Amino acid sequence: MQIDRCVCFDLTFTFVLKDAREKQRTVEQVESSLGCGGGCGLCRPYLRRCLRTGETSFEYIITDADEPG
Repeated sequence: MQIDRCVCFDLTFTFVLKDAREKQRTVEQVESSLGCGGGCGLCRPYLRRCLRTGETSFEYIITDADEPG
């Protein structure tokens, strides 16, 4: 299974990463501006990993313990 988006706001991590880099946004700023991470919260660890490493697609479960805020 590919995990590549915030399902609450239907935003791909590719889109979020591009926006965050262009506007130099932090995870908190992405949540405020795009909503990603602010719905159910399951995408938060993926969002943190995405912004930290540039990965935009994941084949495994990432939890808050794997990507602490």
